[in-house]
Amino acid sequence: MSREDYEVIIGLEVHSELSTKTKIFCSCPTGFGAEPNTHVCPICTAMPGTLPVLNEKVVEYAVKAGLATNCEIARQSKNDRKNYFYPDLPKSYQISQYDKPLCEHGYVNIDVDGKEKKIGITRIHIEEDAGKLNHDDLQGGALVDLNRAGVPLIEIVSEPDIRSSKEAEEYLKKIKSILEYIEVSDCKMEEGSLRADVNVSVRKKGETKLGTRTETKNMNSFRSIVREIDYEVERQIEVLENGGTIEQETLRWDDVSGKTFPMRNKENADDYRYFPDPDLVAINLSEEYIENIKNNLPELPESRKKRYLEEYKLSRKRC
Repeated sequence: MSREDYEVIIGLEVHSELSTKTKIFCSCPTGFGAEPNTHVCPICTAMPGTLPVLNEKVVEYAVKAGLATNCEIARQSKNDRKNYFYPDLPKSYQISQYDKPLCEHGYVNIDVDGKEKKIGITRIHIEEDAGKLNHDDLQGGALVDLNRAGVPLIEIVSEPDIRSSKEAEEYLKKIKSILEYIEVSDCKMEEGSLRADVNVSVRKKGETKLGTRTETKNMNSFRSIVREIDYEVERQIEVLENGGTIEQETLRWDDVSGKTFPMRNKENADDYRYFPDPDLVAINLSEEYIENIKNNLPELPESRKKRYLEEYKLSRKRC
């Protein structure tokens, strides 16, 4: 069988750091590029006895992002603990959202080769970022910088509606454009403030059951994401054509070799042992609060483009 006999299924989890002045649960600054471990306090370094307090601006920015991507906004939401161990996660759990995210059931429209396509958004939720490991290739080992720990994120989870690396690129560009336009994130991919986890699977055309997916973590350039998807699709098809099976794995992308490499088995939601964070109260949003944010949104790029096309009789090539 050939490449054309397979259908590609892609879903993206976009993580965007929010442009707040302080972190999500403490008053430490969020500025990029400071000396290691200078933007930290007992809360974001998880000292015993400390208590988080939710930054209201984080909720506002998440709601803005949800409204700008046609999401339904939850009137009642909560924070959950996502349990996993990693050296740059000082609490050994991440405060995130599980079954009651702030935003659900949205979509954006993308344009690929002159054709419009709707890409569904499963959810947008708020969470805290982890720290960063600085690897020392000369002496071995790694040092932990917790400046980024507690920086507020929104995670935008797409439906598995994307069918090619080109569609994935256009979707990411649309998300980036919206977040920049409503001024909730600077989306500087080179600084890691916009990055994506890329989920890829393949199945034979005509099948309805999804194939086993792999997830490549923390991709932070359009070019690398396109290359990773194209490589991973070909790799999975080759494995299946040779009689093998796809492992559900978390992968890393090596930009030099142009290949993916296994890091660990891919976790399921149950592995994270989610439960409501007992130190944080529920998030209750009034109709007035949501309506006020909605009324103060700027005209979005897609709406402005359509208006210009109609008002000024422009061709689509000029827009």
